[in-house]
Amino acid sequence: MNIGNYLSNSPLVSREASLPSEEDGEGRWSVDHLFLDQDAIPTLVEVKRSTDTRIRREVVGQMLDYAANAVVYWPIESIRAKFEASCKDKGIEPEPALSEFLSDDINPEQFWQKTKTNLQAGKIRMVFVADDIPTELRRVVEFLNEQMDPAEVLAVEIRQYIGRSLKILVPRVMGLTAEAEKKKSSGLSKQWDKSSFFQDLRAKRGAEEARFACKIFEWAETRNFRIWWGKGSRDGSFFTMFDYRGVPHYLIAVWTYGKVEIQFQMMKMQSPFDNESKRLELLRRLNEIPGIAISPEAISKRPNIPLTIFKNEDVLKKFLETLDWAIQEIKSS
Repeated sequence: MNIGNYLSNSPLVSREASLPSEEDGEGRWSVDHLFLDQDAIPTLVEVKRSTDTRIRREVVGQMLDYAANAVVYWPIESIRAKFEASCKDKGIEPEPALSEFLSDDINPEQFWQKTKTNLQAGKIRMVFVADDIPTELRRVVEFLNEQMDPAEVLAVEIRQYIGRSLKILVPRVMGLTAEAEKKKSSGLSKQWDKSSFFQDLRAKRGAEEARFACKIFEWAETRNFRIWWGKGSRDGSFFTMFDYRGVPHYLIAVWTYGKVEIQFQMMKMQSPFDNESKRLELLRRLNEIPGIAISPEAISKRPNIPLTIFKNEDVLKKFLETLDWAIQEIKSS
């Protein structure tokens, strides 16, 4: 793990995030920083100077106190509210900011639900940051990280080097022993590509459904769509993106479990489908196709349809023609 990249690329939920010690209780403690990564794993960060004597032992008990109470008493609604408040302080909208950060195979609502699940399962990350990590703390961190599963414990030493008017900060991550890596590697995400996607789809759903997905992929390629491959640990996906005048438009996603998602949730962020009537029109056109019956309540979500409906080639033809209509609507907006 490159902790520098991790912290800079993970959304900061809150500084001085208050932690309750009982259900519905007021905040008893405050962790220095709370981050969330793309896998919805809450990361508690405590920062101490090497001159602070608490860096040797007291900070460990302090962090374990935070973690033990967070997984029991920290409501997801509170974490979400902290993130939204942090975004507003920066003058940005929370949902678009989160959507931009997330990988292709998860939407904001799923992300918050996953955060809740991770908290309840104790799947959190504890990070100690200091300009100098004492040997005693490093040994404790390595021991805890090897013993704790699914929780993760790390220390980051950030040394400062100055010379000729140049200042460099060099981070060093501690706690990632071979044994700890082995224990925690089973749930890592993977980067899918064309070869792995279609191989997995054929294995899970058979050659026929893989052929339908291939036709959709070829349709997107002939229109010079940008293809984004997912990073799911179990299921592969590809998202079709139509870039027009510098704006990316998500249309559909295809999954190796045999579903095609209509990306209403992403479409509603860009013209013309930010207009509800336009999304309803697209919904109407889709529902005219045999085998498709999407509820009107789904025009702000990501409803899916099975690849099996494309056994009738005319159904696939009408489906792709409907997507072509959506493209023309985008161009005309």
